[in-house]
Amino acid sequence: MVNTKSISQYEGVRFERGNCGVSIMRSGEAMEQGLRDCCRSIRIGKILIQSDEETLKAKVYYAKFPPDIYRRKVLLMYPILSSGNTVVEAVRVLTDHGVQPSHIILLSLFSTPHGAKSIIEEFPDITILTTEVHSVSPIHFGQKYFGTD
Repeated sequence: MVNTKSISQYEGVRFERGNCGVSIMRSGEAMEQGLRDCCRSIRIGKILIQSDEETLKAKVYYAKFPPDIYRRKVLLMYPILSSGNTVVEAVRVLTDHGVQPSHIILLSLFSTPHGAKSIIEEFPDITILTTEVHSVSPIHFGQKYFGTD
């Protein structure tokens, strides 16, 4: 049975200037080409976040964004949303650069309910677009996509 309270109807899209993409390296980079195919001249920033395997605390190692990112809507690319820790840290970095959470759209392929909930609890104004919500997320997406598994 489908819970209709959590489903929103999608009305379509129209092109809007002033967007930019930010990929969470490495797996998020798999989504860059699709974004460039749709929006040829879009600017893309990068952020590298690694989680400590013992504490699961996310740490930012690198971040490079368009200089005017605070004026743009950000399409944050991260294909597999599991715990949400990495995305929460990425959103913190974006907000530190002046981006409003309401201007961030997380693009993911698979999400866990726990991951989505942890992001919304921390940043209730963020938008999450995903193709599937399931309690078990696929693992090692980046390694399989880039052929390094």
